[in-house]
Amino acid sequence: MAKAKNVLFIMCDQLRWDYLSCYGHPHLKTPHIDRLASMGVRFTNARIQSPLCGPSRMSCYTGRYVHSHGATWNNVPLKVGEMTMGDHLRALGMETWLVGKTHMQADAEGMKRLGLEPDSVIGARLSECGFDVWERDDGLRAEGPAGLYDPRGAATYNDYLRAKGYVSDNPWHDFANSGLDEDGTVLSGWFLANSDQPANIAEEDSETPYMTRRGMEFIDSRGDQPWLCHLSLIKPHWPYVVPAPYHSLYGPQDFLPVVRTEAERQTDHPVLGAFMNAPVANAFSRDDIREKVLRAYMGLIKQIDDQMGKLFQHLEDTGRMQDTMIVLTSDHGDYLGDHWLGEKMFFHDTSVKVPLIVYDPSTEADATRGTVCDALIEQIDLLPTFVEVAGGKAQDLDHILEGHSLRPILNGTAQATSRKAAICEYDWSMTPAAGRMNLHPDEARMFMVADERWKLIHFENGARPVLFDLREDPQELVDLGASEAHAEVIDGLYEHLFAWARRQSQRQTRSNGAIMAARGGSQGKGIFIGIVDESAVPAEQSAFYTGRKVADHRSGV
Repeated sequence: MAKAKNVLFIMCDQLRWDYLSCYGHPHLKTPHIDRLASMGVRFTNARIQSPLCGPSRMSCYTGRYVHSHGATWNNVPLKVGEMTMGDHLRALGMETWLVGKTHMQADAEGMKRLGLEPDSVIGARLSECGFDVWERDDGLRAEGPAGLYDPRGAATYNDYLRAKGYVSDNPWHDFANSGLDEDGTVLSGWFLANSDQPANIAEEDSETPYMTRRGMEFIDSRGDQPWLCHLSLIKPHWPYVVPAPYHSLYGPQDFLPVVRTEAERQTDHPVLGAFMNAPVANAFSRDDIREKVLRAYMGLIKQIDDQMGKLFQHLEDTGRMQDTMIVLTSDHGDYLGDHWLGEKMFFHDTSVKVPLIVYDPSTEADATRGTVCDALIEQIDLLPTFVEVAGGKAQDLDHILEGHSLRPILNGTAQATSRKAAICEYDWSMTPAAGRMNLHPDEARMFMVADERWKLIHFENGARPVLFDLREDPQELVDLGASEAHAEVIDGLYEHLFAWARRQSQRQTRSNGAIMAARGGSQGKGIFIGIVDESAVPAEQSAFYTGRKVADHRSGV
């Protein structure tokens, strides 16, 4: 019988769920990813836990909500002691390796307090989100007057480019993520006006082919020991630049129509209005800029699909397709001008819904091949699934892992998890919008709760909620948050949110099973509270306290 022994966990960065042909894009054909979907289960209602790279990934890597792990923004450290994918899987005998991006920031102060050296085995794993590192590349070698955004960003990739003849102090920017004019001047990919330019690099040397090859090199290096490889691609995340021929494959006739109305633009909601007036939103409100970006964005996705074809063929050729679960997803979406917004930092489904395709070679999964699942799924469900692939029992870790294993759905023994609503969080206290609104960090937080029909967004600064009817208004164009006719719906969703906020999430050192097994256990060790006499407890428990004879010393010894 076929059985999944390994896991290839592929995560793209900023890939919208509706920009794959298997999810319905009419012009962007992705046959290799579509084939993976035909071999497994395609989830249509999978949502992330935060619309930002860092916190979204930390939830995925810990199996816990942002509210639980506390890494609320890019470069906010994941605290020492937080168990991660590597911790859980390595304990079950599965190696856990990174090839690509995590956006994880180490808790240097916590490690110093505990005397953990960063270059020790434990320290290195704590610094890399629990992964052993084949190659880490968070994909941003940005530089300004204050220095580098990430001193380690693209460091190995830059060495590779220089060895190939791309001479520059930052080939990542000057070649892989920029164009070139006729005079030899770099056309920086940081400027959206240059997004339609071909990157000044040979296609095979650009980021996606390079990292895909690194993933194949890792897989080829493995023996019989079970492994998880987190192949974490950097694109189609900005800078939106792609090499030829991908830069010119798509034009306006291939673009999805922009989803926005003038009524949205005139919103009375202070937070949504502030986000719509951000520079990135204003840029994507321009049709000429949106057109340039979409040419590159779609080209980057097409390049990813072509590389997935090479990767999947390599797995076929080496026999790994028979023993490796493949998961393909994204850490969040991209507004691309929809709803008068850019980037990803709000809660429309263009941002928080992601593609999720799971191929399980196990014989038990044969019944669900090529099927579609519409159940409410969260990305924190992936780690419990991997735990079970590694031979563990996710239910034994339900005091730590807050998601649900997908194996019952993959095996056809269930159609959904027990989840009633999906949760997403966003701490926007570090944004310029929070500064312009003069908000305390505690006020610049928002939460989304979505069931199968409704989506509610709550704001901690006291602004009224936003409400969308996902059945009648699937494009989320009409905000019903101020509608008195929907007060009962709003109250019901708030009950979901309050119940979630009251959940037990911080008691991680004792399992629920251990807690239940310990009920009444203190009596077995002689602790009796409120017991009137020995007849109220089993004789064996009171035996140490009844019928005992000692000398009378009430008058002294």
